[in-house]
Amino acid sequence: MHVKRPRTPERPLDPLPTLKLKISVIILAAVAVTVGVFFVGLKAGLWPSVAGVLSGLVALAVVWVLARGLTSPLREMVAATEAMARGDFTARVTAISHDEIGTLAHAFNQMAAELAETDRLRRDLVANVSHELRTPITALQAVLENLVDGVGKADPETLSTMLAQVERLGRLVQQLLDLSRLESGTLPLDRDLFEVRPMIEHAIRESQLHAPDVYFAAEVVPRDFRLEADAERLHQVVANFVENAVRHSPPKGRVCVRAIAAPDGGARLEVSDEGPGIPDGEATRVFERFYRADSARSSSDGGAGLGLAIARWIVELHGGDIRVARNEPHGCRMVATIPGRVELSALPTPELIN
Repeated sequence: MHVKRPRTPERPLDPLPTLKLKISVIILAAVAVTVGVFFVGLKAGLWPSVAGVLSGLVALAVVWVLARGLTSPLREMVAATEAMARGDFTARVTAISHDEIGTLAHAFNQMAAELAETDRLRRDLVANVSHELRTPITALQAVLENLVDGVGKADPETLSTMLAQVERLGRLVQQLLDLSRLESGTLPLDRDLFEVRPMIEHAIRESQLHAPDVYFAAEVVPRDFRLEADAERLHQVVANFVENAVRHSPPKGRVCVRAIAAPDGGARLEVSDEGPGIPDGEATRVFERFYRADSARSSSDGGAGLGLAIARWIVELHGGDIRVARNEPHGCRMVATIPGRVELSALPTPELIN
């Protein structure tokens, strides 16, 4: 439901800048109309009492017309609020005046737009979570039904398949929990000085177990610099970057992880790959929940689309910036800038990890 926009003649006081001035104009108009009609009535030979009643009625009509245009946005807000209570977030208020009510109408429309976007995200979240949960649950149900019916046997291969599906469910639930805590602001950062290089090496070793045909390289400049931040959460950011890079890397491709200390403090974390890259139009959307840049890739081949959304929240919680850049000549480069105190303890010599 959309609230109809009233015609301009119904709101003649809109050009006036403040509510006080509008009320003053209404009062002056009422007084002027009262005096004018009373004087005309006397000149026309009416009794003073009749002229007084007539002038009062005319003044009341003028005040009603002017006040109706003044309160029109408030009535629209009531109608829009009732529509929102019924679940319709498309209602808007006509905000063409420049007074306090006009400012309130602008704020109301902004709030309505944010509520509509929140409702859309909620619906998408429910639909996507249902889809992501249904796939492993359906696979588990099929295997268990075969075991119960005696069609299949509980051999190591079958149990390994079931374990993989359970682990996938566990990862999805943990990611949803992390994202919920990050968005609600209930996940405090444990900032402390830590050595960046071991964190990078740990994230690479985790991915090497699942990608033996991908070549990994790490560059830490300076080699042993320390950064004041939440080490566990930044490890989560780098691990998500690396997992995403491995997923899109070709066989025998190269994934490079870089951590570079900034001269004025903070650090830049980069993970680049040699995959197809991300189109410019999707560079910001990859950080949305459940969004996959490769729509043809099934959820069983890739992640649930939550890793980069979690990485964005962690980086922003640190007060940093996250973005997608091109990796020349081809590929993708994920960049996160993390502010924080840096301690340098070595010369800036790159270190490669094979």
